Amino acid sequence: MILSESRSNLVLLGLPGSGKSTIGARLAQYFDRPFLDTDRLIEGFTGRSLQQIVDTDGALQLRAIEAQIVAGLMVFDTVIATGGSVIYSDVTMRHLQSLGLLVYLRAREETILERIGDYSQRGIARLPGQSIASVIEERLPLYERYANVVVDVDGLTEPQVMAACVAVVESQGPR
Repeated sequence: MILSESRSNLVLLGLPGSGKSTIGARLAQYFDRPFLDTDRLIEGFTGRSLQQIVDTDGALQLRAIEAQIVAGLMVFDTVIATGGSVIYSDVTMRHLQSLGLLVYLRAREETILERIGDYSQRGIARLPGQSIASVIEERLPLYERYANVVVDVDGLTEPQVMAACVAVVESQGPR
């Protein structure tokens, strides 16, 4: 992978349904790197699904758990798929920026809604009564703020998104 030793990770950001986990696993295979999905890490740490955390403790508690776990990551040469709400914590995002290249998989609201379908069991950290459209509107500027690069995924197939991500990573400097 074409990343400096001090920032050796490739970190994927984006809304639920943008393809972070799917593309992340494929990128890890392509670059022969370990893959880490922070949502799975949270579930392993807590012994509960994201939706169970939201249902029992609320969205703010899920965000707090996510911030704590992700801010403590010390991995290298890894492809990391973050949870969609990781961008709410400035401390966590600065930590991720120190660890690697932050790639935002950007998708329009229509694309996200089509991909996630019934989001009621998706474990999305949203406040009670908050619509998915409101979550999207709230998060978009945050992804834009923290990302080093953006890959637009609307209308692209999985192989096309993969190719776009590889091109972005390879454009970041010499091997």
